[in-house]
Amino acid sequence: MKISTKGRYGLRFLLDLAVHGTKDKPRMLKEIALSQDISEKYLSQLVIKLRRGGLISSVQGASGGYKLARPPKMITILDVLEVMEGPVVIVECLADTDLCERSGFCPPRILWSQINQKVRNVFVEYTLQDLLELQHVCGLTPDGSR
Repeated sequence: MKISTKGRYGLRFLLDLAVHGTKDKPRMLKEIALSQDISEKYLSQLVIKLRRGGLISSVQGASGGYKLARPPKMITILDVLEVMEGPVVIVECLADTDLCERSGFCPPRILWSQINQKVRNVFVEYTLQDLLELQHVCGLTPDGSR
């Protein structure tokens, strides 16, 4: 399992909204791109998945932008990764048993399944709120710098 740029940048996008966004003033894509040092064009591609996944909402108009669809404590890291990357699995046969004719009687698959569940449990355990708190503990400013 490898978390791609989509997953990492999607999480940074959401963390930026959690830090800077408010109910009254959504955050513009340009502001997020500058703050996170990520291309605005690339972020605009991520927005589609984040909106479809119910993690962000958009506000139209001159003072429009993006905001979190749920409070940070209600968005798990697993939510983010699965919206951005698809199912979190360490081996493909856990997501699709039809990929391997041996999946019904494969001892290593039992091990992979147990390991995979532990990985998923860690991702469920942490939320955007936890990352906000870690950012504060690390002494980072809202844009992630020291």
